[in-house]
Amino acid sequence: MHLEPATPADVPALHALVESAYRGDSARRGWSHEADLLDGQRTDQPSLAAMVTDPAQHLLVFRDNDRLRACVALTDRGHGLAYLGMLTVDPKRQSGGLGKLILAAAEDHAAAFGATRIEMTVIAQRRELIAWYERRGYRGTGERRPFPADDPRFGLPRRDDLEFVVLEKRL
Repeated sequence: MHLEPATPADVPALHALVESAYRGDSARRGWSHEADLLDGQRTDQPSLAAMVTDPAQHLLVFRDNDRLRACVALTDRGHGLAYLGMLTVDPKRQSGGLGKLILAAAEDHAAAFGATRIEMTVIAQRRELIAWYERRGYRGTGERRPFPADDPRFGLPRRDDLEFVVLEKRL
């Protein structure tokens, strides 16, 4: 699996990919979406552009015939810790094993920059997704973090009980 760093030129396509996989009716084509929990946006182009140019961020993409099909974000938090987020697979390509390959490649990339463990947050109500990560070796830490319900940059909650669980894996 070959992941490569996203470039500023990728930002519009990245934005379209992420939004299609997380929000609205297009997201419902895949199994892993937040469309029933959140309205609004998942991210925006300025945030993605900032990630592309931030040296602590590793926004990686997978291309198929020059078309973006998947992405993942890694942040080097120092002290051997990487934060994994925004694992995204085109909804039409979900359930075919591409997500597993992207996750494994992201773990390899994190290890290459010195990470010995990866942390992520997942909305607690996304039990199916949490189970998917657990099958790949991630474990709940017991920690919960609040969902930024008052910040529309991350979506508009459709319910008032959203929160994150923290998952971690040793590399």
